[in-house]
Amino acid sequence: MEMIREQLMSLAEEDYRKFSSKLLPNIDTILGVRLPQLRKLAKQIAKADWRTYLNTAKNDYFEEIMLQGMVIGYAPCEVEERLSYINSFVPKIDNWSVCDSFCTGLKFTVENRDRVWDFLQTYFRSVREYEIRFAVVMLLSYYIDEKYINRVLDVLDAVKHEGYYAKMAVAWAISICYIKLPEQTMSYLKQNTLDDFTYNKALQKITESYRIDKETKEIIRDMKRK
Repeated sequence: MEMIREQLMSLAEEDYRKFSSKLLPNIDTILGVRLPQLRKLAKQIAKADWRTYLNTAKNDYFEEIMLQGMVIGYAPCEVEERLSYINSFVPKIDNWSVCDSFCTGLKFTVENRDRVWDFLQTYFRSVREYEIRFAVVMLLSYYIDEKYINRVLDVLDAVKHEGYYAKMAVAWAISICYIKLPEQTMSYLKQNTLDDFTYNKALQKITESYRIDKETKEIIRDMKRK
């Protein structure tokens, strides 16, 4: 795996490292490789001996972990094998960037929603902030529609974790629920058990959407908890 690390080192840009470090102030292992370059490398690995790569990959740098997540998304394999690799990867997530990028790459979920839904339930009960964020971002990425909306809102309401990035993920997900399915989500907003921070952040994110008209934004703002 030294060859992969050398490739990452060669792709690193100091200016981009500084930029990324400002977005992820608690992460001090950033090399500065742009996402398109990581995706390109991940696709190359996924076409080769990706299992050996995933089983031996190093975790010293931010990009090494990001790359593993991308390979899991691209790898040609059956659902259960992919879920096994996801299960092994999730504990490595320690920031919003790796989490959200990883979720975006798990496109196989679209064709396997019932199975992945069941798989995600354990993470909603986790005590780890980024395991919860992973599950919530998966919901907002693949499950906000008529079929799942009631279950999604129930699950989001049940998330009780003090971690900032878990709360922000829930707020984000609720805002997407409102944008896509306003009637059901408005009913939920009028009766929920969210803490004040998460509830108000959800309202804020709704009002920040360009897909919400001015009059509706005023209604949403008036719902803020003092």
